[in-house]
Amino acid sequence: MPACARSVRASAFSGRVCSRAFQPVARPGRVHAVAPVAVAAPVQLKTGKPKREDVITGSPDNNISDYIYDKMGVDLHRQADHPIGIIKQAIYDYFEKRNPGMFKTFDDRYPIVTTHANFDEVLVPKDHVSRSPNDTYYVDANTVLRCHTSAHQAETLRAGHPAFLVTGDVYRRDSIDSTHYPVFHQMEGVRVFTEAEWTAAGADATALAEKDLKDALEGLAKHLFGDVECRWIDAYFPFTNPSFELEIFFKGKWLEVLGCGVMEQVILDANYKPGHKAWAFGLGLERLAMVLFDVPDIRLFWSGDDRFLKQFKAGDLTARFKPYSKYPSCYKDMAFWVSPEFSENNLCELVRNIGGDLVEEVTLIDNFTNKKTGRTSNCYRIVYRSMERSLTDEEINAIQDKVRQQVADVLKVELR
Repeated sequence: MPACARSVRASAFSGRVCSRAFQPVARPGRVHAVAPVAVAAPVQLKTGKPKREDVITGSPDNNISDYIYDKMGVDLHRQADHPIGIIKQAIYDYFEKRNPGMFKTFDDRYPIVTTHANFDEVLVPKDHVSRSPNDTYYVDANTVLRCHTSAHQAETLRAGHPAFLVTGDVYRRDSIDSTHYPVFHQMEGVRVFTEAEWTAAGADATALAEKDLKDALEGLAKHLFGDVECRWIDAYFPFTNPSFELEIFFKGKWLEVLGCGVMEQVILDANYKPGHKAWAFGLGLERLAMVLFDVPDIRLFWSGDDRFLKQFKAGDLTARFKPYSKYPSCYKDMAFWVSPEFSENNLCELVRNIGGDLVEEVTLIDNFTNKKTGRTSNCYRIVYRSMERSLTDEEINAIQDKVRQQVADVLKVELR
């Protein structure tokens, strides 16, 4: 299901470091009208890393760079000793212990999906900001790199699976800081109930689904974080009703963990079969791993440095990241008059494509509008820092010169 708020980034439910399907959206009004879901014809599911020509195409709508393509197929969630793989397996183990043999797991679904699967099948409104090429990576007008694992919800229901966990890498154009990265990992969970189950429980269908969902996810939180206090916050997601966010009290503060809810009936009826009820949740694996393992910067997950990787071992939830060095940062300020082509996400994408993982943060530090001309000026600070070595002034100056030139040429801004 699309995940949480862009707080560390949600699946359709959870977000920035969490997911997008479970990502709160602006309420279109007091009443949420649910349109019928058109069911796509079954297709042969692909797996594995796509070919470059299938990702970076000649389509005028394509906005994917080699930097993003090179992250595809790395599959951190399928590496048993990696923090992302450890969290994934811990969640799988929890659900297997709670409901033996019930949940089918998938972690190799193809990352290129249709806009219909990514948005329409989980009831994302036509005018929602997430559909913008400023937010989403488009292969062409009708195909995207999935923004959330919820993109596979409908197809998995159509395949007849009543309970499943789908894990994968997801892609989103976003800001640059210690908790945001254009590629991250989410998990989608769904469980379907039959009429016989809620009748035997002597409960209303929605009430049974909500109770089981909350019991399951509070148990998951305690499985991962220990005997933590949990609280539920009412939320709004287009694909569930009612909808909730789970928070835990951990290390002295309340932390958002995931988004979830009772699946909108139109999704279930169209893709499974009538006469059932279901819950769904979405969570971001980086979000959980950063909190649990004390990882301070999301870029570390992509590091090949043994000083990071050897601190973690499959099945061990007790590891805590021990910093091995804090290399000095180098920052460069850049001021310019903005243009219609400018957006902060476009700027971050451009800077990241040139500087790669050396870019630690991009922050707006000043802006003003000239009252006479009506033109707006922004000043951004770009912080460069390597996770593995000290940077030289020469290499950063060369990168910054390329950034300035590309910002002027591509975003059509006037440098100051």
